[in-house]
Amino acid sequence: MTSDFHGHPQIAAALLGMESDAIIATDVEGTITLWNPGARRIFGFTSEEALGKSLDIIIPEKLREAHWKGYVEVMKSGESRYGADRMLSVPALTSDGRRISVEFTLAVVLSDAGSVDGTVAVLRDVSKTFDELKELRRAAR
Repeated sequence: MTSDFHGHPQIAAALLGMESDAIIATDVEGTITLWNPGARRIFGFTSEEALGKSLDIIIPEKLREAHWKGYVEVMKSGESRYGADRMLSVPALTSDGRRISVEFTLAVVLSDAGSVDGTVAVLRDVSKTFDELKELRRAAR
């Protein structure tokens, strides 16, 4: 797939401009290189506040060590355990410090030479669903 969606740059622009889901890209160091309007809506950071920053801005502190261990493995191997058929559910942080629940899929980005260049993730805020399930489990006891 080419970067312009086979001659349809408006498709890429529409996807990247959507506000329903966050699309976040990073380089091999975990620095944010793409932050779409959905990321702003979900996490509260403007693109100016997020671009060039570490993913740590949205990762709860006690989860950072595990996250970066996994991230380094993905950068070395070029493969993620969370691909087409697996969504990862994790807590995340917003700009005002609230914890939310997100689900995401992750793709590894390769350079033209075939080396790992970073990642791109599509994230969705599932806090409401997560809270409802928690309440249902509590009520079922």
